[in-house]
Amino acid sequence: MKLQQTDRGFAIKQFKDSNGIDCTIQKSSSAMEDKIWLGAKEIGLLKMDKQGGGWKEIDTTSIDTHLYLANTRMHLNRKQAKKLIKELQYFVDNGDLKP
Repeated sequence: MKLQQTDRGFAIKQFKDSNGIDCTIQKSSSAMEDKIWLGAKEIGLLKMDKQGGGWKEIDTTSIDTHLYLANTRMHLNRKQAKKLIKELQYFVDNGDLKP
């Protein structure tokens, strides 16, 4: 992952998950405490086709974005990230969730 900067000058790294979805880890602008944003870059809104066609993408270009808010990323402080690291490390070591 290459370290880059957002338009506002915050550190960001981009990567793809196992489904090929673009994701980011980014330094937050939070002034209250150190935080990061972590998760998918775009919402990727899907709807199940009732006729058995599987999941279909929803065209979001016609949605008035001033009326809706969708978030795909976690906003984590350092304490939360520390807990998540322990869970992730257990998964890396054991291929399962920590009991």
